Amino acid sequence: MIKSMTGFSKVEFSESDFRCNIEIRSVNGRYLEVNAKMPRQLNTKEYELREQVKKVLQRGTVSVYITVEKLLVEETIELPTLFDETIASHYYKSLDKLKKSLKIKDAITLDHLLRFSSSFEKKVVEEDYSTQIWAVVSKGLQQALLQLEKMRLNEGKEIAKDIRNRIKFLEQQIDLIEPIASQKIPEEREKMRQKVAQMFENEEIDEQRIQMEILILADKIDITEEIVRMRSHIKFFNDILKAAEPSGRKMNFLLQEMHREINTIGSKSNDITISHSVVGMKEELERIREQVQNIE
Repeated sequence: MIKSMTGFSKVEFSESDFRCNIEIRSVNGRYLEVNAKMPRQLNTKEYELREQVKKVLQRGTVSVYITVEKLLVEETIELPTLFDETIASHYYKSLDKLKKSLKIKDAITLDHLLRFSSSFEKKVVEEDYSTQIWAVVSKGLQQALLQLEKMRLNEGKEIAKDIRNRIKFLEQQIDLIEPIASQKIPEEREKMRQKVAQMFENEEIDEQRIQMEILILADKIDITEEIVRMRSHIKFFNDILKAAEPSGRKMNFLLQEMHREINTIGSKSNDITISHSVVGMKEELERIREQVQNIE
């Protein structure tokens, strides 16, 4: 199944008093590259996020954007004690001891104690919600990845349809070229015989030498092997289009081989019709190559 590397998905998922918004964008890339932007509480979960993405995607540059907010829940909240009375009492005794030591007559007041009020405040430990947040994000991420995969598959179907039409054009051109090329060898052989006969009209002709030259010429203009290989490449390409696994790299390699065969056909042939077909096939190959760049 052909899959595009371009896609987009956006999911909002709520659970356990948290709501997360996940947005994923993917574009073509040689390998799988995952870039994530998410709350600092999830910094330690980046590896798990990448592994989750790898289970679904194999190639492409993927950007994941995650935001999380805690939902407001109506409940009775018991206000904490703001000051630690034990510490305040300790400061009072220390001040009283210092007053006596310095023989200060003034009484110790609440204003004196409040100068140290920051020391009386209880330290509130912020609850770590990272595990709860990741549980919610992980589920939302799975939904977003499935949505992204669906979009990539749909776009892949359209790309495959376009490629099949262009591959069919290549087959038609090969069908056109083959009979012309097969007729070309005897024509060129006869032309050479006539030229040689004119050159040696009144002299003895070395028939063996002529046959040797004709064989060399025939080999230079014979494109049978190139046509056979092109048909083989086209068949393999059509098989790849039906394959279940990602095939972008295989297609790239096959396109290079097809381009090489078409170039050889063009260089060997001196027929105007074949030359025009070669130009058309090169144009189609380039369009196919552009499409394949976006296939996983």
